[in-house]
Parts: sequence; C-alpha cells; structure tokens
Amino acid sequence: MSATRPTLSQVARRAGVSISTASLAFSESGPIAVTTREKVLTAAKELGYTGPSALGRQLRSGKTGIVGVVIGDAIRRGFRDPVLVSSLDGLVRTLGENGLGVLLIPGDSEEHNEHGTHPLVQTAAMDAGILLWGGNTNDPAYRAMRQRNIPVVIAEGQRIDGAPHLGLDDRTGMRKMAEHLRSLGHQHIACVTLSLNTGDAPGLVSSQSIAADRIAGDAQADPATDHLPSRARLRGVLDAGVTPTAIWQARSSLIEDGQQAARALLDPATYPDGVLPTAIMAQSDLLAAGVLQQAREMGFDVPRQLSVTGFDGVDLPWLGGDRLTTVRQPLPGKGEMIGSIVVSLLEHGAIRQEVLDVEFVAGNTAGPAPQ
Repeated sequence: MSATRPTLSQVARRAGVSISTASLAFSESGPIAVTTREKVLTAAKELGYTGPSALGRQLRSGKTGIVGVVIGDAIRRGFRDPVLVSSLDGLVRTLGENGLGVLLIPGDSEEHNEHGTHPLVQTAAMDAGILLWGGNTNDPAYRAMRQRNIPVVIAEGQRIDGAPHLGLDDRTGMRKMAEHLRSLGHQHIACVTLSLNTGDAPGLVSSQSIAADRIAGDAQADPATDHLPSRARLRGVLDAGVTPTAIWQARSSLIEDGQQAARALLDPATYPDGVLPTAIMAQSDLLAAGVLQQAREMGFDVPRQLSVTGFDGVDLPWLGGDRLTTVRQPLPGKGEMIGSIVVSLLEHGAIRQEVLDVEFVAGNTAGPAPQ
C-alpha cells in the first residue's frame, strides 16, 4: 500500500467509474446503482481510502458542522452545576444525531480579549451559536457572532426579533412556590437569587428598591438586565404578593454560594427589627441545598423552624432523606429542545420561539410557619 493517503481519483480508476460517480457513492446522494456504489466502496476498502477530506467537504459546502455554545460561567464552575450538565447532555445528543458537533466557549473567562469576549467567539468556525442563560443584544458574544453573520439562538435570555429563542415559564413557577409558602402561613420570606445584574459581586440587595424600582412594574424594568431569568423568578415572588424580607444575590449556582447566603440571611444583624425569615426561597436546587446544610449547622430545624425551597428539580441523592420542595424544569428536555431549534434554523431557516412549562414539586423541606 502506498505511504501517501489514497485519493478519490485512485478509487475511481480501480472501480472503473468516473470521479463524479465515485463521489456520489460516498455522499449517498444522486442517481447511482447499488452495484456501482458497492464496487466503489470495495475499491476504497482495498486502497485504504476512508472517504473525502472533512476539511475539503467543509470548504466546498461552506458548512463546518460545528455549533458554538457560550455558557454563562467559567467552565470549571459550570460543570459542577447539574442543570448545565443535563442541558448540555440533551443538546449534544440532539445535535449529534443530526451530524453536528459542539464547541464549548466559557462566557466568564480570564482569556477575554479587548472586545470583552472569548477569542473563540471571534475566530472559531461555526455554523450557529447558542447563548445559554441571559444572552442579549448587548452581550459581546452576541455582537461578535452577528458581525460574523453567524445565526444565534438565545436560550433563557432576551427575546430578539429575528432570533430563535427558548425560555422557561420561570415566573409562573416561582409565583406558585411563593403562594405555597403563603398558604403555609409564612410572612417573613427571604430569597437567594442568581445574578440580578451581570458582573455584580455577591451580597445583600435592597428588597424595597427591587420591588419598587426594578421588578414590580414590568414597564419600569431595567432594559440592561430585564432579560435575566433570575429577574423573572424574582418577579414571580412579587406576583404572589410577597416582598422579600431580604435578598441575597449569589455569585453562582453552587452549594458554597447557598451556604454563604444562609449565613447572612439567618444573621439577626441583617434585620433592623431582628426578625428572622421563616422561609428561604432559592433560585436553584444547589443554592437551596447549601442553605439547608448551613441552616442545620447553625441549629435550625428544617422545616419546623425554617422552610427551604429550590428551583430546578435535579436529582440530589446525597441529601439523604431530604426531598427539596422545588420547581422542576424539564431536564434534559431543555437541551433537546435547544438542539431541535438549532437544527430547524440550519436546515430550514426557521425562527422558532418556544417556552417550556415548569412544575411545582412538594418535598419535605417546607412546612407550616412556626408559631
């Protein structure tokens, strides 16, 4: 066998067909007899020819077969989040079934260039981009891809005219959760949110300013941050007639962030009247798990003295006998839906905008307010 890579023309000569016929045999398209295709494939096997160059095929078609996925966090933190992992599982599987691969790009990275985005957003070859969690027209990654004429799918972010979008009914889910806590007699309810303002440090947020200026009236919402799912979830709390006694904005959706929130929200010094919350609503199950663990370390009986709720509905078997009262989102169905939207966009130019329902799930971490 020759030391050099065999070519399609050599295969065609051995099979006794034209190069165009040999090409059709590998592409499995066009009018070609079964016997002729088998003859070409047999010749290819004898020569050790494995098929046309992938790079050459990409150059001819103008397609890369790659979808860039910008995740809204550093990858080292993101892969500790079961929601992201489950979503990516459904997304990658759906794209793979349609012949597409994935390039992961961190949305939060020390490698950001002068344009405020990861260099891969500026240079990597891709057929489409996906912005996970909070994408918007001011996002450097969105602007960079649109300048390159790369279509962008927004997942849980701003609705943009002409751009495919996937959202969750976060607001309704959190309203139902807040209504559930009110029905149990809770009047002092604190919240642990995901980022309400991109780039803000973790810490306490003024409940009154949130309710009055940013959240309660949609018309008054800040357009720079209105797209964030964290704000939709907080609006749901307010829709139920609940003004949080305190709000802690977490850095990310990790257990240690929930623990940090609990230390502040269960500190009497946080409250001018010294009255602690009887319930804490967290915007993710990992945050809720951190709150739960920290509260018990501080001597609180959950749920007799303190109710704790989450959002996501992920499997947390290491919680033992605890089953979080939570709002379940469809995982990994969310990732599968995002993948389906991408395929529709690339194959048919379809601009789909979908909203997925969420479900209230009663666990054993929320109970009646203590008397």
